[in-house]
Amino acid sequence: MRFSVQAMQMRAVSSGGFTLVEIMVSLAIIGVMASVAMPMIQVTIQRQKEQQLREHLREIRHAIDAYKKAADDGRIKKNTDASGYPPDLQVLVDGVDDIKDVKHKRLRFLRQIPYDPVLPASQRKSTGAGGSDWGLRSYDSPPDQPRYSQDVYDVYSQSPQVGLNGVPYAQW
Repeated sequence: MRFSVQAMQMRAVSSGGFTLVEIMVSLAIIGVMASVAMPMIQVTIQRQKEQQLREHLREIRHAIDAYKKAADDGRIKKNTDASGYPPDLQVLVDGVDDIKDVKHKRLRFLRQIPYDPVLPASQRKSTGAGGSDWGLRSYDSPPDQPRYSQDVYDVYSQSPQVGLNGVPYAQW
């Protein structure tokens, strides 16, 4: 009877925790799972940034088109030699006087200038809305060599990175 009591005490002591080998195997399995999950997480984050970039470009381009339409409709004062596009992005936020309205109400096209989500933080020029972070293309510049002169015809990302689709963000 004595032997069985000692045997039971030994089992109770040995089954109370994990061995070093069991802990090491568990940590190795967790490490392998984490190393598989990290690239998937990074791709997911990049996809979210690319989706934001599409939305922000669409929002700015829609505002530029609305400004141009208002200028063509005679609601915005413009010179005869002007293209009708906004002189800069800040005008879309500040607004312009509607010359067809009796009260000269201001036409606003954006609440704020969206930021460029794919531009690395070290390359950002501003911390707020990010209007100066976008590359600007004037109406008279060629599409393959965008430059800004007197109006904003289009915007593009200044990020040197390439998207998941293989196209540089600057060409989106």
